[in-house]
Amino acid sequence: MAHLPMWQANWEQAEKEWDQQAKEAAQKYPLKGLKTLPQMPGITKETAKGLKWKSLKWMIQKDTQKEVLRGFLKHPFKYGWALLKSALHSKSYLRDGDFFLYGVKSLKEFENLLKDQQALFVLGFSYCHKPFECPSGRFTPNCARDLQNAVCQQCFIGKAVHAVTPHQTIPLFIPTIHYIGGKIFEIVHQNPGKPILFLITACEMTLEMFGDWGNMVNIRGLGVRLDGRICNTMKAFALSEEGIKPGLTIVLDDTQKAILQLIRCRNQALS
Repeated sequence: MAHLPMWQANWEQAEKEWDQQAKEAAQKYPLKGLKTLPQMPGITKETAKGLKWKSLKWMIQKDTQKEVLRGFLKHPFKYGWALLKSALHSKSYLRDGDFFLYGVKSLKEFENLLKDQQALFVLGFSYCHKPFECPSGRFTPNCARDLQNAVCQQCFIGKAVHAVTPHQTIPLFIPTIHYIGGKIFEIVHQNPGKPILFLITACEMTLEMFGDWGNMVNIRGLGVRLDGRICNTMKAFALSEEGIKPGLTIVLDDTQKAILQLIRCRNQALS
């Protein structure tokens, strides 16, 4: 693994070596995982009632560090009007399987957008997607992605971040909704006029709740639905936002392949 070929130079060889190393690491140090995939609704019926207003209330009341408020006040009328327009629609997104599409009509359209060499690409992962054994800790904005660590060698997050070109790419590891909200505002304001694209993993409820906020700042991209022990009630979501997440979430195998294909497309365009 120390001599892993550059993904940008030889994708097939790099992926082959990664997968082989992951298999060997799993034999020596198997990670905790789901024995069976739970059949859970993405959002419970009770939680789905008035969810847009619940998300607005949460974003305002829980913004204790003013991460989102500071960003919003940069252009309050512009953002306020855009948020209202998005909120008036029943859905802030289109959907294609595990992918929630914001500001784009298809995965193919997003793939074409990734070919823009001037665009910034935000590649984000919810902390609950991290392995329990993560050396950086789960409820943190950090990721060691250490090629010598047996946990990192088996982690899809590490695989994706190592695979993507570092050029014009911003990886984020997301402990709370206010953290990602503040970071997106920061990225937008530091790069005026530059296209911002994103691909972020999150529970279905989070993708439903906060899509309007992404539309508000006019960034386009994909939310990737997590499976497994997801948050599908406000109580579970509230606990998760405090780092209390005993369950493990995953990205399904076919969805992982689709994410890697998008990353490969990005690499080819920027090579």
